[in-house]
Parts: sequence; structure tokens; C-alpha cells
Amino acid sequence: MRADDVVLAYGGGWLDRAGPLRADPDRITALLTDPRTAVLPLWRDRCLVTTGESLVRLAADWAAAALAAADETVFLGLDGDTAIFAVDLSGQPETEAVRLAGAATAVDVRALVGRLGPAEASVQAYARGLLHWHRQQRYCGSCGARTTPRDGGHVRSCAGADCGRLLFPRIEPAVIVLVEAPGAPDRCLLARHRGAPEGSYSTLAGFVEVGESLEDAVRREMAEEAGVTVTDLAYQGSQAWPFPAGLMVGFRATAATAEVRVDGEELVEARWFTRDELRAREAAGRPLGRPDSIDRHLLGSWLAAGA
Repeated sequence: MRADDVVLAYGGGWLDRAGPLRADPDRITALLTDPRTAVLPLWRDRCLVTTGESLVRLAADWAAAALAAADETVFLGLDGDTAIFAVDLSGQPETEAVRLAGAATAVDVRALVGRLGPAEASVQAYARGLLHWHRQQRYCGSCGARTTPRDGGHVRSCAGADCGRLLFPRIEPAVIVLVEAPGAPDRCLLARHRGAPEGSYSTLAGFVEVGESLEDAVRREMAEEAGVTVTDLAYQGSQAWPFPAGLMVGFRATAATAEVRVDGEELVEARWFTRDELRAREAAGRPLGRPDSIDRHLLGSWLAAGA
């Protein structure tokens, strides 16, 4: 089954992003005082949670202190008739951010994803990525003047008198690839990255460069990192990965030969695994990929194809 046939972590968001509302500042202001509105507080890319690790979701009429203390407030969209905003409390000490939100602590959404529904994880990751972008774009890269938010937090405008550049959130696409060996027996290529524990293997991945198609990036990354020439590229699906601004695009590909030569920089080891070997690793408590990442799905569907 391809990844675009299933809901991966941080995908399947249920919000209507309500793009036209973003350009109506009066409507955005009115929504912030609507008692039905929900406010999601974050602190330095972390969710704020209760003692039982439930996500804090403040009603707008109870969120005045958090809104007043926020570095940024962004409009995420509509859940039916309920407007959803996120506020960034990163400028506060952690203890103060926790107090303002009525929370117990701050936790990375990736540590919670196994206990969150897909929709909740999607919205939290969306808020995290957008607020992170705001913190990185406070000054214009062209003239150095300060920038100010507009359009519900989905644009920043340069305040420079002779500039006025508009800045939009950007994503950083990366390819992630399950490479199959040519011929029998069925095998897939996994690698150990520099800094990873001994015996820890994952699929190969890399960022797409300027002037490069996704397919070009697959061929280049596999050749650079593992010395493998690949053919028969097949798109498998994509995954939002706002940590801070990624988009993971999954492929399968077939190696022209079984020869592998790691680059020694990003990868320190790469080897072919049969399905039986991967099943044995999983049975021994060595998970195949991150539980919230598309690489888990790529490996799982490859195993299922040989069941």
C-alpha cells in the first residue's frame, strides 16, 4: 500500500485553513474575542500539556493573559464554526509560559504522537512549524529592517521604507527512499548515519537542491551517499514534517548493481537486508524507523509485499 493511501503522522488535518479569512484583519480580531474560539499555546516549539499529558486548548475568553504575553498569534483555520489560533509564548520563561497556559509542562509533539489522533498531531505540528517560521523571520533578508506579521500570521511584511518585501512560509522538501536490490533474493538497502548507535539502520534520505526535480534528488543522493545508481523510481507518498519546515517525499527505487560504497561523511555503513532479517530485528525490539515517520511505512509496506 502506498503512503498516499493511508494517513501518516502529521497529515490528514481536519482544519479548513480558510485562506480568504486571513486577509480580513477585522474578522480575525473578532474571532479572537469569540467565546467559541480555541487557542493552542506553544513554548519554544513545544506543546503545553496538562498533568495527564492532554494538550492544552484554551477558550479565547479564558486566554487573555496568554494572548497578551504572546510573541506571535497566528490563525490556523476553522474546525466547523470554531476558529483555531496558536500563540507563541517563547519569550517567557518556561515556568511563566506553563502558568499562563494553565499547563503542567512543555513537551515536543513527537513525544506525544503515539497518544494523539492524526488530526490533533497534524494541527499541533502545523502550529509548531508556523510559529517557528515567525521567530526566524523577524528581519528582512534583503534590507535588514524589521518585519511585521499580517494575513493572520501567514505573511510577514518588511517595514523598510524602500523595500516592503513580503515573506511567506517556506518548506524544505527532502526525498526518502527505499532502495531494492536487483534480482533475487529480495533485499532492501539500509544505512547507519554518522552519530547513530551501532546497529541502528534507516532508509536513505536527503534534501532537494535548487534546480533539481524530486527524481533528480533521489538519483543524486543515492549516488553521493551510498555509491548506488538507481532506476525504476516510483513515488510512494509524502509526509508533512514541520521540524522545522520539512516535507518528506517517499520513493522506491531499484539499484543497478548490489555494490555499495558509503561516503564516510553522512553514512558510515550501508548493507542489504532480507525481509526475514528485518522481521528478526523487529522481533528483537529494534524498531524499523521512527514510529511517526514515513520511513516506517516504506519499510512496513515492503515487508508486507513479501508476506
